[in-house]
Amino acid sequence: MKFKNHIAPSTKEINRNRVKLTDLVSRLNNEKKKERNSNIALSVAAISAVTVFGIILSI
Repeated sequence: MKFKNHIAPSTKEINRNRVKLTDLVSRLNNEKKKERNSNIALSVAAISAVTVFGIILSI
């Protein structure tokens, strides 16, 4: 028999290996916050560079 030595996992092992949906959602929200903050920082840097370049050209 193929499964003669097969041992079924206990319910504790099954629960430990499962990923909770709330953990995934919170991780997704944290990643969105990080991405939003980096996008804001990049936008501020780009606007500042354009502003400085415009001031230098106007002098």
